Amino acid sequence: NSTRDALINKNIKPLLSTFSQLAGSENEKKCTLDQAFRVILEEEIITRASCENVLAIISLAIGGVTEGICTASTPFVLLGDVLDCLPLDQCDTIFTFVEKNVATWKSNTFYSAGKNYLLRMCNDLLRRLSKSQNTVFCGRIQLFLARLFPLSEKSGLNLQSQFNLENVTVFNTNEQESTLGQKHIEDRDEGMEVEEGEMGDDEAPTSCSIPIDYNLYRKFWSLQDYFRNPVQCYEKISWKTFLKYSEEVLAVFKSYKLDDTQASRKKLEELKTGGEHVYFAKFLTSEKLMDLQLSDSNFRRHILLQYLILFQYLKGQVKFKSSNYVLTDEQSLWIEDTTKSVYQVSSVKTSVIKNLEIW
Repeated sequence: NSTRDALINKNIKPLLSTFSQLAGSENEKKCTLDQAFRVILEEEIITRASCENVLAIISLAIGGVTEGICTASTPFVLLGDVLDCLPLDQCDTIFTFVEKNVATWKSNTFYSAGKNYLLRMCNDLLRRLSKSQNTVFCGRIQLFLARLFPLSEKSGLNLQSQFNLENVTVFNTNEQESTLGQKHIEDRDEGMEVEEGEMGDDEAPTSCSIPIDYNLYRKFWSLQDYFRNPVQCYEKISWKTFLKYSEEVLAVFKSYKLDDTQASRKKLEELKTGGEHVYFAKFLTSEKLMDLQLSDSNFRRHILLQYLILFQYLKGQVKFKSSNYVLTDEQSLWIEDTTKSVYQVSSVKTSVIKNLEIW
């Protein structure tokens, strides 16, 4: 009854009074109050109460921990119960409360008792969310964990230097279904040197010596497999393939004209007037976008940065890297020359890569 009164009045005083009158040891009284909170919360969930009432119970539990009348893990147990039972749209509201109270969770009173609960709770929530449809929510959870735990927290470190091999880039691997080759032949027959939209209003088109066909498309997106799993570069045949594809792609970057300033400004205005900005967590690999992507400075910078990160791994001393993974002098020289070339083509600063070395 006192727990219900405290909830109605949103005041912890009734609980303090009841706690002082209860018989038994301190631990027994705390366990009793812990159970009372869970019972009240269960009733609220069953009756489909508003998130406001649910959060009021958790706030009372936080106050109870501060006053020393319930165990430090109680608010986290309640949060776990809530997020397990509510639909995702309401979980968003509950998680906003969790984010706002990050300073509370990091305090000495709560951190030791709650860090494992919060980590498990966030991981359970991430399993329920779609990485493609709930990108923003997933990102908020990751940012919360980054704010909650110190940089030295082992659960957040890739101690064994493992790669995310599940991050597969899907693209068209069937040349028979490709329209890129046909498009290139049509453009050539019409005497066009570049795709429409590549040049500014006052500039003449600049031709690319390498045609934008299916062959280039396949080689370009095949490189993502090497960025996903760099150890392939230590295999002789795989390295030759990587070398061939890279030289062709980098040659296209050097010869393919970037969007002019006016076009970039126009795109920015379209984004501003086009409503909510859509963020894609994965590269879009449609053949229709190939020429636009090659002329997009931001897209190009992403690819070139992937090269720099890959080169850093291949040259670096990584604790769990096999002793068999050694570059030849020829490979080292090519990487050194290509790194200089990448810095020239891109606007990536060397300080960015040096900062990554610390990690």
